[in-house]
Amino acid sequence: MPNFILLTGAGFSRNWGGWLADEAFEYLLGHPKIDDGLRQLLWRHKGKGGFEAAVDEQRTETIRANPYPMMGVSSNVPMLGHSQQLDEAIQGMFADMNKAFFEMHAMKFDEFPNYPMMHFLAGFDAIFTLNLDLLMEYHYRAGDPSLPPWHKRWHMPGMERTAEAPDTAIRYVEQWRPMNSSKFALDKNRQPYFKLHGSSNWIDTVNGQPMLVIGGKKATEIGRHKILTWNYQQFEACLSKPDTRLMVIGYSFGDEHINTALIDAARGGSLRLFIIDPCGVDVLERSPLAASTGTLPDPKQLQGYVVGASRRLLSQIFGGGDPVEHAKVMRFFA
Repeated sequence: MPNFILLTGAGFSRNWGGWLADEAFEYLLGHPKIDDGLRQLLWRHKGKGGFEAAVDEQRTETIRANPYPMMGVSSNVPMLGHSQQLDEAIQGMFADMNKAFFEMHAMKFDEFPNYPMMHFLAGFDAIFTLNLDLLMEYHYRAGDPSLPPWHKRWHMPGMERTAEAPDTAIRYVEQWRPMNSSKFALDKNRQPYFKLHGSSNWIDTVNGQPMLVIGGKKATEIGRHKILTWNYQQFEACLSKPDTRLMVIGYSFGDEHINTALIDAARGGSLRLFIIDPCGVDVLERSPLAASTGTLPDPKQLQGYVVGASRRLLSQIFGGGDPVEHAKVMRFFA
């Protein structure tokens, strides 16, 4: 039997109003926590990594100004303040996005009446996402009486509710935290949902801070968290299974560690890809890593493993008005 895997990026949430990187940049420019200095920092990186590159520079400068924070060495207070302001602005951005998603009626997520999204998503053996928002948590398998109870059919392996959270379904939990690593495990009776870069409602049990992997050094950040390291290992393991078919929705192929996993799996096994993106297969060439040289994972190396693509919006594919395109996408499961 084929192994059907889904990988989503920001372009997936964009179908319901989520912000892409350029829109996140513009949101941050107007956030009250962003002063003139941080605004200049953001502008320096416009078109050259965007707000994530700005985060990298701010973190690097903060570490340089405060290299030994745990050894009593005096801190550069303005630099630390700037870093905290930028972090709070980013957290505010996700809070605003999540508030809109939460208030959105569940049927809007599954508003495509002829070919419901929830049935489509339920067809995957595992779902991986690079997104930090809570669109899926709030609406996947919610409000669809034709499916079994959704909170019994999918789960986030290795994660548990915080002690303060009520024992309710996934969509009503405000915060999650990693379990003890000895409890990381898959449930063969449930569809696993892995957030590879953390989440806007995940809390690091070590320092109590939000677990958000942002910036250009994502592999390093992932390595600092056992749950994210394990999630990435599950991603590699799923990709390497025989006859694996991966659908990629809304990922720009700009993360080195993700591209590396995809290229290694494609070269080493029978991985085949189907891409849903406004750029279609051209997204591989438009990635910032496509022009790279040396050891960086150029996504153009995946071209020989792509078995189809769609440039249509999900509302067009699943809205009932384009049965030809819908049939092309659903051949992925044939």
